[in-house]
Amino acid sequence: MISFFKRRRSGATPRSRTSGPAPVVTRAAATRAPTARRSAASLSLRAYIAQHAQAFTYSLGQLWRAPAATLMTAAVIGIALALPTALYLVLEHAQQVSAGWKGGAQITLFLKHEVSDEAARTLAVRLRAWPALTGVSAISRTEALEEFRRLSGLGAALDALDENPLPAVLVLHLAPEHDGMAQEYSGRLLAKVRALPEVDLAEFDEQWLKRLRAIMAVIERAVQLLALLLAAAVLFIVGNTLRLAVQGRSDEIEVSKLIGASDAFIRRPFLYSGMWYGALGGVCAWVMVSLALRLLNGPVQRLAALYQSDFSLSGLSFTLTLLLVSAGAILGLLGAWLSVGRHLANIEPA
Repeated sequence: MISFFKRRRSGATPRSRTSGPAPVVTRAAATRAPTARRSAASLSLRAYIAQHAQAFTYSLGQLWRAPAATLMTAAVIGIALALPTALYLVLEHAQQVSAGWKGGAQITLFLKHEVSDEAARTLAVRLRAWPALTGVSAISRTEALEEFRRLSGLGAALDALDENPLPAVLVLHLAPEHDGMAQEYSGRLLAKVRALPEVDLAEFDEQWLKRLRAIMAVIERAVQLLALLLAAAVLFIVGNTLRLAVQGRSDEIEVSKLIGASDAFIRRPFLYSGMWYGALGGVCAWVMVSLALRLLNGPVQRLAALYQSDFSLSGLSFTLTLLLVSAGAILGLLGAWLSVGRHLANIEPA
């Protein structure tokens, strides 16, 4: 009543009894509602993270309690991952070696044995005037013998010969426009140089390099197909392993479903187990490939030294190692998802 009279004195109209609460109370309630929703969402997120952390550590503990079985499964997965990885590294090293052979197309002319070095240089000067060639390199008989002695390691056998058995050699470098259509142009150019009276044999050097690249392309495709087949093998290995785990814990799963556990909650530890199997398989594959490269590096270096090369096998890079372990973990997780989900649906409490 006192407030009513105060409002009458100030000229304010009385509030209706049917009107809602004061504006101040409405704003407070509106302010508390989003805060309550944010708190509920934060609690839900924390609970979700806690469940994942619990499943993460629980699955790792389950594997740790059976080290022999875990190591055997990881080793089988590691072999499946190591095979395509090793073939990929061999192919990559072969591509690195062949990268030094890339260049313009060349035609090598082996001159007749009776052609002297002076006559070979004269022929080289005459061929440099051809528009299809950018240059001609002349290798004398003495230079050819010294190069063969250095690369072959047959110095003692060559010293026993009465005369130099090697002919002079001319290397013809094709112009870039003819290099681009070398397959079509080589036939006519080869016929032209083979008709020269000083030439005994002419070889188009780009042909064997193209054959080598075609062979490497076939090997690369074979490695890709093998990687797909072995990836499917990893899925089957992880799926079968976790299928046995699900069947062995069927009573526990039934009890969990009776007290209201969802399929996602039950599936989560098995998914983490599959991820651990795949990751450990990737680590095993890294160990196998690194050990194989270490064992092969010595013989490869000795073979390269015979050809005056310092080539050596390089190990797995950090990026490739991370990719290998990640690929194993992803394949293990996918195999667990495909296998566990199907078998969990068949386990229902009676």
